[in-house]
Amino acid sequence: MSQGTFTPAPGAAPLHRQVRAQAAMETKLLLRNGEQLLLAVVIPVLALVGGTLAARRLDLDLAHEPVDVLTPGVLALAVMSTAFTSLAIATGFERRYGLLKRLGASPLPRIGLLLGKVLALLLVQLLQAVVICAVALGLGWRPGGGVLGAVVAVLAALLGTCTFAGLGLALAGALRAEATLAAANLIYLLLMMGGGIVLPRDTYGAAEGPLQLLPSAALGDALRTALWDGRADAVAFLVLLVWAVLGAGLASRLFKWE
Repeated sequence: MSQGTFTPAPGAAPLHRQVRAQAAMETKLLLRNGEQLLLAVVIPVLALVGGTLAARRLDLDLAHEPVDVLTPGVLALAVMSTAFTSLAIATGFERRYGLLKRLGASPLPRIGLLLGKVLALLLVQLLQAVVICAVALGLGWRPGGGVLGAVVAVLAALLGTCTFAGLGLALAGALRAEATLAAANLIYLLLMMGGGIVLPRDTYGAAEGPLQLLPSAALGDALRTALWDGRADAVAFLVLLVWAVLGAGLASRLFKWE
């Protein structure tokens, strides 16, 4: 037997393996949590199906077919539900139970923890997009943006994820877990109903202009323009970028690991 066969070789795994393991764990936790699964998949699908059927029954005067109007907004809603509400609530309770503090004492660096969370968000959002697009296609959705529109929509979704993730981490860092739970759900409901995310801003009457400044409306506008016309809405991308910088600044200032 060669020398050194049983010599221990302690040490941390490479960063990419740590991030992959952390992302897998984060994804499983998100999908096993009934409340988070409700926010991630069930509510957006119900909004899509219910809104499309109601619009058809009421024969609403819309610029496009009801399913074509609602699908980009529901995709934007799914991004917000995962990147903001689910992330804020999960992170708040992880801080409360000391999980983040324990992870901080592990070989996993803080950047690895954040990368794992981001990767988990993207995996869940991919699942959301597959489910929502499948339902929309079954309802007769025909995206008009083509390949270019799909690429722009993905870029908008990524920027929206950064925006809402920063805001979610800032909220989780500023409030206690129970307060984060209440505030995140309240903000989600308010933005879903009146934030210009599911329906186009022109359906809100005089509030159309001010709504343009909200990240929810900006993400909805960006996805609608991409999937309807196959182009980028420069104003919407600029608004999202400003909110992304603001969210990152607030998160770095307010977020605490314990």
